[in-house]
Amino acid sequence: MGFGDLKSPAGLQVLNDYLADKSYIEGLPGVKKALGKYGPANVEDTTGNGAADNKDDDDIDLFGSDDEEESEEAKRLREERLAQYESKKAKKPALVAKSSILLDVKPWDDETDMVKLEECVRSIQADGLVWGSSKLVPVGYGIKKLQIQCVVEDDKVGTDMLEEQITAFEDYVQSMDVAAFNKI
Repeated sequence: MGFGDLKSPAGLQVLNDYLADKSYIEGLPGVKKALGKYGPANVEDTTGNGAADNKDDDDIDLFGSDDEEESEEAKRLREERLAQYESKKAKKPALVAKSSILLDVKPWDDETDMVKLEECVRSIQADGLVWGSSKLVPVGYGIKKLQIQCVVEDDKVGTDMLEEQITAFEDYVQSMDVAAFNKI
């Protein structure tokens, strides 16, 4: 398809009408020019010939191809470093996961002996359980709850076990809640 003279308004109008519903022009052969031929006519081509550059590109292996074999020295060095890493890793002690738990222990009524309640709770002993500070917090109508802190090792002591043992003191304890649970 010919568009006529594109320097005239009529030729531009024909091209514009054609491109109104198309985004490209089909059938025109592309012209291959050297890169330096684009742009102003008086500028010198400094890009050189593309064929000469292809030889240099073959020497650079950006992705480290597997064609080359690993030298014996490199293998020995790698194995030595892996062995050092494994021995260093084996010496490192495993981290013990601990948690800080704040428990709310609620009595039956205002006549419950809170000192005896705290003694009962602190009498619970387990490997990985350390009792901390405690205080009495008013709930209402003269009733106070025991708020007690403990630190536990996660693998050895769980909140379910603590709840079962604390609520086993049925004469003093109505219920128990976990007020805060923080990983250390």
